[in-house]
Amino acid sequence: MQRPAFFSMYQQLIATPSISSMDSGWDHSNKGLIDLLVDWLTPLGFSCEVNELQNKPGKYNMLARRGQGSGGLLLSGHTDTVPYDANRWNFDPFKLTEKDNRWYGLGSIDMKGFFAFVIEALKTLPVEHQKQPLMILATADEETTMDGARQLSMFDNLRPTACIIGEPSEMRPIHAHKGHLSEAIRVVGRSGHSSDPSLGINAIEVMHKVIQELLKAQSELQHKYSNKSFAVPAPTLNLGSIHGGDNPNRICGCCELQLDIRPLPGMAIEDLYQVIDAHLQPLSARSPAQIDWHHLHEPIPGYQQNTDAALVKLAEQVSQQPAAAVNYCTEAPFIQQLGCETLVMGPGSINQAHQPDEYLSMESIVPSQQMIKKLIQTYCF
Repeated sequence: MQRPAFFSMYQQLIATPSISSMDSGWDHSNKGLIDLLVDWLTPLGFSCEVNELQNKPGKYNMLARRGQGSGGLLLSGHTDTVPYDANRWNFDPFKLTEKDNRWYGLGSIDMKGFFAFVIEALKTLPVEHQKQPLMILATADEETTMDGARQLSMFDNLRPTACIIGEPSEMRPIHAHKGHLSEAIRVVGRSGHSSDPSLGINAIEVMHKVIQELLKAQSELQHKYSNKSFAVPAPTLNLGSIHGGDNPNRICGCCELQLDIRPLPGMAIEDLYQVIDAHLQPLSARSPAQIDWHHLHEPIPGYQQNTDAALVKLAEQVSQQPAAAVNYCTEAPFIQQLGCETLVMGPGSINQAHQPDEYLSMESIVPSQQMIKKLIQTYCF
């Protein structure tokens, strides 16, 4: 089959919906996008294995391999995007639009476009000159549960020497990032007529006390842990969403708070939970209301790669930028469990991720292509 041009690949990737969302009304299968990658990589000499995720019908991981033996380079990206607000987009999210020296489209930098950059580089790197194995990984549901990255054991003998995850970093090497925990705390009281508070147990009033304890836990974490590599050096705890009650003249019987916690790399998740438990358990023991805590998704730990690693040094040399630490989260901690040096480095700016009118700056295309090609050449050719 004829290999599509770079712009054509970008068009097809953007035109293939692959949204992942906890809301089933938004959630898409990523099979169409996986099929595109298989069609493009097979003529380049890759053998492609596609696995459907356990307990996730319609969601797939793909691993493409070229070359024999162990080690080599893994280039990894996620196939899904976040949902979009149609009222805030000035362009069709599923049509690659070129305007003002930018390519607009959902996933243009976060991060379907990375696969087009990789395949474009491979067009000029013939297999007969390849010395080390080269692998391309495409995962599902990074934007929600990261179940794709959690199920890499489904691929046999996946043991690369190094991995580059192409999240948007303006091609700056990222050697560390925080983790991500999404939690929900639910208070169940007892409804009643508002004219007599003794008739019920007000869940909002109890949640007020819960929040006071969480703010104490937040302060404790900030004083206990710090890493100056990060722009925000302490772990964060954000009270993101709260819902409770149904009418002004009823005692609120149920209230739920959802919060986001960003641990530093190296922090044990259990230690973090223990800090919060130490504040909530005494309150729960003396409260007439029921206070429950559950995970909205399984926790994602922080990630850190030693800055003296060969991959970091190479990436700094190629990009002419020092490696940095960032506050957002990627699949890196799960891929690092494969035993490989792991780095986040990809085209586009994180400032455009999850934003209306997401775009790739056209002036960055050629430099990004050259750097990706250089990284592949150094490891595999």
